[in-house]
Amino acid sequence: MLKRILGPIQLGKKLIFSLIILLIIPTLLQADIFAKVGTAGLQFLKLGVDARGIGMGGAYTPYVKGASASYWNPAGLAYTNGSELFLNHLEYVADINYEYATYAFTTPLGVFALNGSVLYMDWMKVYEEDNLKWTGEYFTCSDMMAGLSYATNLTDKFAVGLTGKYLRQNLDEYDINGWSVDLGTLYNTGWKDLTIGMSLRNFGRDLKYEVDNDKDGLYNEDLFDLLDNDGDGLIDEDGEELEFQIPMNFSLGAAINLYESNMQSLNFVAQLDNCVDRLETYNIGAEYRIGTFFLRSGYQFNLDCQTFSFGLGWKIPTSIAILDLDFAYSLFGDLEEKMDGSFLTGPKRFSIKMKF
Repeated sequence: MLKRILGPIQLGKKLIFSLIILLIIPTLLQADIFAKVGTAGLQFLKLGVDARGIGMGGAYTPYVKGASASYWNPAGLAYTNGSELFLNHLEYVADINYEYATYAFTTPLGVFALNGSVLYMDWMKVYEEDNLKWTGEYFTCSDMMAGLSYATNLTDKFAVGLTGKYLRQNLDEYDINGWSVDLGTLYNTGWKDLTIGMSLRNFGRDLKYEVDNDKDGLYNEDLFDLLDNDGDGLIDEDGEELEFQIPMNFSLGAAINLYESNMQSLNFVAQLDNCVDRLETYNIGAEYRIGTFFLRSGYQFNLDCQTFSFGLGWKIPTSIAILDLDFAYSLFGDLEEKMDGSFLTGPKRFSIKMKF
């Protein structure tokens, strides 16, 4: 009797999974063959977090589990045991820094996570547009994200996740606010831990700045109506600002365990990424464990920079929590060669996971 009841349920879930894949395939087939570089804003959303995943070349969507899944694939949060705190620091180029944090916790309803990130940089000088003279003023810019994630296991092999994010960007005296959603699934086939992962990140409406150049309190004025609303003797200087996309990204990949023993393991991951403002990239990565130490490496094909990466990890059990300390470095192509020539001038990531 039990098998009669569970049979249709299992079949229905498999059909749902197959339907999701079929819905995604047309999107990939209709993808642009030319990269639309520079057409998306809020680029900080594309800066990957978790040194473990970056060390594997960003091939992490079907492999990630725990708190850092809030960035890559929210379905991976469903495998959180107890509670987990994840912290990530990125030292980017041009003195740009990026911080990301997640706190995930289990409940009878599933796993929830609170997420936040901020990108910031040093103050910069303001120059006059015509003669490039310093005005004596400084400016800075920053980006931030705050999110709430939820994930659950629908079966012992299939998990789903969802994240809602509030986005904000500040550029000197101007700012913009928006929202986006992340969706993700993980399906474990049960053979050699072969897992298929899929995520759709940064799905949201287009954004645009509201700029009041003539300081009359009005925005998006008609430049051709020949009206002087602010009484300065000039017609309105404000034109309608153009909308821009946020960097929506679709990832599909598979991870497999090639070897496993008490002291060693070897996992391999392959992944396809499709982002709205660049050509598709094909990522591969591997992680080798010996005892509590980890060696990682990966490569991103069809990407101008940050192609090769490597990383190190160390798991430390303590009386308070299990600590995962990870480091990753990404080569930065021609940009790295044009820097000061010192060692490791490309992006460096440091991550800490605390599993309570």
